[in-house]
Amino acid sequence: MKSGKKRRHRISDKWAKTNVLLGDKGLRLYIPQTRRFSQYTLRSMLEAYGMVYVKPIRGSLGRGVMRVEREAGGGYAYQLGSNRRSFGSFDACYLGIKRDIAGKSYLVQRGIHLLKYEGRAFDLRVVVQKSPSGGFEATGTVARVSYPGKIVTNGSQGGTILPADQVLQPHVGSGQKDAMIAHLERIGIQTIRQLRRRYPGLVEIGLDIAIDSQLRPWILEVNTTPDHCPFAILQDQTMIRRIIHYGRQYGVTYRLNCNKARTVL
Repeated sequence: MKSGKKRRHRISDKWAKTNVLLGDKGLRLYIPQTRRFSQYTLRSMLEAYGMVYVKPIRGSLGRGVMRVEREAGGGYAYQLGSNRRSFGSFDACYLGIKRDIAGKSYLVQRGIHLLKYEGRAFDLRVVVQKSPSGGFEATGTVARVSYPGKIVTNGSQGGTILPADQVLQPHVGSGQKDAMIAHLERIGIQTIRQLRRRYPGLVEIGLDIAIDSQLRPWILEVNTTPDHCPFAILQDQTMIRRIIHYGRQYGVTYRLNCNKARTVL
């Protein structure tokens, strides 16, 4: 998505952003272990967690993301897009991944088993923006539900956009939905404040947050030029109107060409 009057502050290096966030003791609780990709880090993290994600250090829209797993029979497998490949040994699996990486810089991130809604994994996108008063506010939270057979939830990869309270309802109940969303929004505000210690030009972020089976939130990724289409396609336009209004206050307009994500499972 392009901005109009003023360019937003883009930080594409996931490794750099992760290291800045790790400087905040409170945020460390929500950051899955992340290492630069190598044969050693892949092997050791698979031994520790059983499942990891391998992500390009610079990339967006879920492109190039792989899920790597140890299989019950002692083998290994990884999935890229809808294509899943199984191997009898770690070394064979590693070589397959290396071919797909094709010399680019990647990260290995602890795999989080996402909560599901109607059988599909979901995460939550939280947008935080500089407010007209000069502080920071969470201006929108929405759920992204994965397309069947996909390992990412991005709308550009077939994901479905739904209201956050709708997907949280089966897991936390009516009384706790608002408290959970408020907690995620506080994490978002804490995140932009920490990032601004290193990148003072930041005026907005979009956090992708996973919730695990223990209802613990995990920051999967922080986008510094987030796509606001997930909010634009919701029937309730309250959040996107607020996002657009706040953007105008700091000189940004959004070109919302939203034709990929869906709002119906």
